[in-house]
Amino acid sequence: MTKKKADIGGKRLISLSPDKWVRWLTQNPNLTVQEIISADFQWVARESDVLLKVNSPQQGDFLILNELQLRYKQNVPQRINAYTALAIEKYNLPVYPVLINIFPNSKVEKIPHCYQSEFMGIKSYQDYKVINLWEIDAKIVFEQELTTLLPFVPILKGGGDEMVVRQAVQFLRNNEQLEELEPLLSFFASFVLSIPLVQQIMRWDMVVLRESPWYQEILKEGLERGEKQGIEQGIEQGLQQGLQQEGIKLVSKLIQRRFGEISSTLMLQLQQLSVEKLENLAEELLDITEIEQVQKWLQENLN
Repeated sequence: MTKKKADIGGKRLISLSPDKWVRWLTQNPNLTVQEIISADFQWVARESDVLLKVNSPQQGDFLILNELQLRYKQNVPQRINAYTALAIEKYNLPVYPVLINIFPNSKVEKIPHCYQSEFMGIKSYQDYKVINLWEIDAKIVFEQELTTLLPFVPILKGGGDEMVVRQAVQFLRNNEQLEELEPLLSFFASFVLSIPLVQQIMRWDMVVLRESPWYQEILKEGLERGEKQGIEQGIEQGLQQGLQQEGIKLVSKLIQRRFGEISSTLMLQLQQLSVEKLENLAEELLDITEIEQVQKWLQENLN
């Protein structure tokens, strides 16, 4: 029997409990979601952009724009400003924009709460609410039954503890409609717990996990920076070198997180891999449980 494809993007997560989600976002207990709108804007096609039509007894109908980012990027304020304007024009309703950041950036930077620009005396300004998941206490997910945040529990504040992760797993398994979220929970748990432990306490379904936009974005994140650098240099050699170096950084970080310090021999082997093989290894690392398996994979792929 063919397995049903899982949809574990932002739209699906929010749709599991939309009323509780918007009430938590706005801290307004009187909101109800009327509709999850397809964000059919010509250049907007990401699974992490979710537009909700909401009703409030005080404000009437309005839209909540959910912009979920794996990590904050400098172009996000401009994107939210443009997206908000498009939504207002298309639906003729007020918009409440919210930016949800999943991971902090490696470098410390202040995340702005607004977009602002000025050109020839003409000013543009757009406020939006910012929620950084690593600052959110994992306890509220269970206390308020915030189903949307369940897969992210391991990376929330206080959520990296084994018992808290087990609690999240049990919560999912108590509801058949939430079973599809377990691979995504496994994925985020792998950032704070060892792979063998994650595999022990929950199902590890790589087929389902690879369908998640979060998995794809994490996998390509390091390579994208190298690609941009190469394009700016304008030469093919720079492109390939940038891609490879970023790929090596990404893979080495994954190995260090799971198995500890990398030997000089293993690092030399990584440096011999092509961009394509580095990406393949990054995928394999989510299944690999021992450093010996990494060494075996390298031996087979360096021949």
